[in-house]
Amino acid sequence: MRLRRAFTAATKVQAGGKIELTLPMPEGSQVEVVVIPQDTDEFQDLRDAAMLTTDFWDNPIDDAEWNHA
Repeated sequence: MRLRRAFTAATKVQAGGKIELTLPMPEGSQVEVVVIPQDTDEFQDLRDAAMLTTDFWDNPIDDAEWNHA
């Protein structure tokens, strides 16, 4: 079994739909390219804020209520 190493790269599409990548691979290597467009997400700022801190959940009053529920 041959293991494959995956690479990820973020780039912008240039004129004519062209993209350029530099990979740490020998010249002539065969690769498969999968393009996944990154849509602008109107909720990304909310997800970022939610992942930034968990202080909201560290609430002693709420913990006491749940412990006696």
